[in-house]
Amino acid sequence: MTDPTGEQFELVTETASGRLRATVTAVAAGIRELQLEGVDLVASFSADRVPPSGAGIVLVPWPNRIRDGRWEHDGTVHQLAITEPALHNAIHGLLRYTEYRQIAREPESVTLAATVYPQLGYPYLLGTAVHYELDSDGLKVTHLVENLGAEAAPVAVGTHPFLKIGDVPTDSLTLTLSAESHFEVDDRLLPTGEVPVEGTEWDLREGRTVGQLHLDDAFGKTWADADTGRIEHTLSAPDGRSVSITADPDFAFVQVYTTRGFPGEDGDTAIAIEPMTAPADAFNSGRGLRWLGPGEQWELSWGIRFAGFTPAER
Repeated sequence: MTDPTGEQFELVTETASGRLRATVTAVAAGIRELQLEGVDLVASFSADRVPPSGAGIVLVPWPNRIRDGRWEHDGTVHQLAITEPALHNAIHGLLRYTEYRQIAREPESVTLAATVYPQLGYPYLLGTAVHYELDSDGLKVTHLVENLGAEAAPVAVGTHPFLKIGDVPTDSLTLTLSAESHFEVDDRLLPTGEVPVEGTEWDLREGRTVGQLHLDDAFGKTWADADTGRIEHTLSAPDGRSVSITADPDFAFVQVYTTRGFPGEDGDTAIAIEPMTAPADAFNSGRGLRWLGPGEQWELSWGIRFAGFTPAER
């Protein structure tokens, strides 16, 4: 039998803190598992399931939602398929259920590729690839998008990892976001405005425990660390261990989603920290949207980093 997420690519490497392993799926080029010495760093799911709540998947050529699946460019109205019927939106791009093909493989890495073909509401041709590689302190993910068509194409990139520190209840973790603005939304979770987080409940720059939070919210005005040049959003445990999303400045936005119904979590909270290059409805607002010219390529990266774990005994 074939798993709902297609072929499973297991990656493994040794770090000072122990064996780091990951499972990447062919469908949606998703992260199904990431473990350090058996401690889950992402909320995993079994191979015989469709990714719950889009866990771990790649979101191209747009993350999040497009209002009514409808957008306009140069006087032409484009109508995408409605893939979120309850809210009448097009959601999470065009590769969510696509099987990527392997183009490179090593014990600690895999590169997967998929094509976005011209289709309803998106008349453009894109080549995409995702490279996953384990290293000494986590997982590095590099995306490549190339416009294979004859006219400029609108593109945004996102991803949907659920982070955790497996032996600590997620509600007990502290979430810290490097973001200075929050997007207000309507009842369809589409942006109506962007406001500073200063003095509001959305100010997570100094950290708040996840158990206090009920989020399906986007944040902007992210900033990069002065030393690393990368944006960082972190979950920290009371014992000092942490797991973080780190990202290129291209990932100028982040969506945070909490759920108390993630399969296999035994009632514990799961939290997605989703780096995005554009917010919801970017095909209409233009915010963060990148137009790739014919033959133009865009390379960008993000990763999941761990810190504070006890070095493994040798």
